[in-house]
Amino acid sequence: MKREDRRQAIMDALIAERAVELDALADRFAVSKMTIHRDLDELEQAGLLRKVRGGATIEAGTQFESDFRIRALQDGEAKARMARAALDLIEPGMTVMINDGSMAALLGARLSDRRPVTVITNNAAILDSARTEAGVTLIALGGTFSARFNAYLGVVTEQALSHLRADIAFISAPAVHGTRAFHMDDAVVRAKRAMMAAADRRCLLVNHRRFGQSALHALADLAEFDTIITDAPPAAPAQDALSAAGLTLTLAKD
Repeated sequence: MKREDRRQAIMDALIAERAVELDALADRFAVSKMTIHRDLDELEQAGLLRKVRGGATIEAGTQFESDFRIRALQDGEAKARMARAALDLIEPGMTVMINDGSMAALLGARLSDRRPVTVITNNAAILDSARTEAGVTLIALGGTFSARFNAYLGVVTEQALSHLRADIAFISAPAVHGTRAFHMDDAVVRAKRAMMAAADRRCLLVNHRRFGQSALHALADLAEFDTIITDAPPAAPAQDALSAAGLTLTLAKD
């Protein structure tokens, strides 16, 4: 098997299983462990995975979030349900802000169902899908393009947001620990915070797997959000923390 084919097969296994073991990969491809180490090193440098002891994972870490292309292939059904639940908060004539992320991209693809609507976004996937939709007024936030997040970020993005106002902002997060949302990238945090500051209402979109996780940068207290949408009930410890704080979740239905 060619090196490129082997590395694609490693990524396919990670998308399906979320984690792989080095020994199992060496046996599967009949190559040395050192060869697999090199494969994982290069895939990690490309931002596609995170090496851990004895293997690799695409699960988020305190300073790692997998590439947008990988996240777009994960949890499709759960993301679709959350997008439908978020869409219920949008009415024709509203101005909405939608941040980066594969979950948010699915919401952006459905905005024509609420036309006429104005959408403000730094999400390149939404800019691609919504730019030809009749009845969708698209305000593209400039900035420095990040391939890893498939979004525009930085000072230009933040300054543009300071001059805009929306009815609601949809914010996604890769980690919730206790009653706070976290993210591993400070530039992404600043863009999300700027959206939150520029909106009358705020909705957090977070997969139930992300509760009980943490990341390097605090994004927001959960109490700052009017609505928190998830796809399924989180584990008991996370639910207990939410209940103690008087916070409730909106579960996206089938």
